[in-house]
Amino acid sequence: MPTMSRRLTAQVGWCIGTLALLLAGCAPLAHRSVERADRIVAMSTDTRIDCAQPDRCATPSPFMAQADAAIAASTPGHPHNTVTLLNIGQNALAARINLIRAAQQSIDIQTYIWAKDDAGMLVLDELVKAARRGVKVRILADQLGSLNDPRLLSRLARASDNLHIKLYNPTFDSAHSNFVEYTASVLCCFNKFNQRMHNKLFLVDDKVGIVGGRNYQDNYYDWDPQMDFLDRDVIVAGVAGQQMEKSFDIFWHNNRSVPLTHLKDVNREILAHPFDAEPWTEPRFSDPQRVAAIRARAEDPGFLQTQLLDHSLNVGLVDYFYDLPSKDEAVHGPDSRELTHDLMTMLADAQDQIVLQTPYLVLTRRAGKIFKALQAKQPKVDVIVSTNSLASTDALPVYALSYKHHKKFLVDYGFHIHELMPHPADAAEMLGDYFRLSGLGSEKSSPHRGGRAPIEPGSPGPRISLHAKSLVVDGHIAMVGSHNFDPRSVNYNTEDGVIIDDPAFAQQVRAAILRDAAPQNAWLVAPRHPIPILGDVSQAIGDVSRSLPVFDIWPWGYSTDYQLKPGGKPVPATDPAFLDNWEEVGDFPEVNLSLTAIITRFITAFGAGIQGIM
Repeated sequence: MPTMSRRLTAQVGWCIGTLALLLAGCAPLAHRSVERADRIVAMSTDTRIDCAQPDRCATPSPFMAQADAAIAASTPGHPHNTVTLLNIGQNALAARINLIRAAQQSIDIQTYIWAKDDAGMLVLDELVKAARRGVKVRILADQLGSLNDPRLLSRLARASDNLHIKLYNPTFDSAHSNFVEYTASVLCCFNKFNQRMHNKLFLVDDKVGIVGGRNYQDNYYDWDPQMDFLDRDVIVAGVAGQQMEKSFDIFWHNNRSVPLTHLKDVNREILAHPFDAEPWTEPRFSDPQRVAAIRARAEDPGFLQTQLLDHSLNVGLVDYFYDLPSKDEAVHGPDSRELTHDLMTMLADAQDQIVLQTPYLVLTRRAGKIFKALQAKQPKVDVIVSTNSLASTDALPVYALSYKHHKKFLVDYGFHIHELMPHPADAAEMLGDYFRLSGLGSEKSSPHRGGRAPIEPGSPGPRISLHAKSLVVDGHIAMVGSHNFDPRSVNYNTEDGVIIDDPAFAQQVRAAILRDAAPQNAWLVAPRHPIPILGDVSQAIGDVSRSLPVFDIWPWGYSTDYQLKPGGKPVPATDPAFLDNWEEVGDFPEVNLSLTAIITRFITAFGAGIQGIM
């Protein structure tokens, strides 16, 4: 016993010592180190200005012209804005480059992910060039998935004195976090670590903004050969830019937004290379020809006209809503969750139809009560939902929790759920030229029709994954933003988005969602055909299993996925001829079931306790 006691004491002591070392990382960086790094940055930053003209040698942009016209037409009681929907990633990237080059005064960017791939480095390079023209550039990125290379950040800190970068809510005040630090932050500081900045805002000269779901990474712009996100954002040109500027300033000056010299690993890199840091030069792209092509498109009047401007709409009020950085603390009461509040109000006021697109369908109790009430109305409100299948999702645990509640969604909330295929028939239309040229869309979408092999666990594709977050109510009011319909977006992450009450814009968004939900692009979730012999007994056992808080292992759920038969009509599940037109393809079509299904079933059975933070 004494020996065992000594061993236990030693183990406890080791654990305490290790935890103490990890927690020591929570201590703020010494003020002296920050001052030294600030002095080095001030002395070694590139101060050149490449343009002496008052307009900073800006390239004319049709979007800036839209903004000028809208602002000129606006009065205090009658605002004007022009909006352009961005459904195709390459178009969204070209628009951003066009606007960066058109900036005369300022560029403010807020994002959740910023990667070191071609798309991320291309935008960074364009921003450095804008800063060297004399444009004030500010970047605020969430630390968890952005710019976590201290050497790169050390270079950017000195690339131009007009370029300023901060990381939001950094783990242990560092840009890069290893697995041990990540785990320690969850254990010691979960509430702080769990709140992320999920906003996506791109604002030029406080008058043209882009808001939506896209981050700065190849697969948000159709450039990834393995997995590309089907996403959406919108250009807003006009007086709404003033709301966006106010939002950005609130986040920029919040104490969770940390300058580069205050980050421990970046600070060390600057102090270690005070005057011999690698200067900023053109990045080495993995596909230079693709980069050159998108840069050319950004200034091609014909491309901009046919792909973007022809679809622009003149609207009145554009409401830009955003949560506050204090959202998780609720210190500002309901105002800190402004976007969530307004989305719930939109849903509750629906009279005829809701068309919802979300990559993750895990509803809060509040949302569930609203949808249940809508089904009690006479007539019931029609609810169409476009979301990911297991084969297309990038978040298996979230899908597993959604799968657990399919019966509730179908029966209690009246949802018509359409799950995106990983290889939809309209992929070329969804993703544009790069997808067509890559040949990724050349095969049929379903293995039941002789198409691709099932997706292997751990393999990203090639495939398409839904990432768009949009909502259309009664065909006249629409939301495009960063807000997923899951507990994280409601309770923890800060989100932003635009809400526009305009029938023409709402119809554009609605048409895009319905295309994604069409039978050639998505499977329909509907009640399972009765199991032979077991029948109602199986459903009763399944209902009991799903009602338990953490134990749901019954393999036959209430619903499964269906695919339209060749020549079939897309009749609803309530139609007597449903099975004549649709064929059952199983719960997880196009997925290798050897491991992925097992993991999904496990999370479905035991993961209910983590639903609140998914």
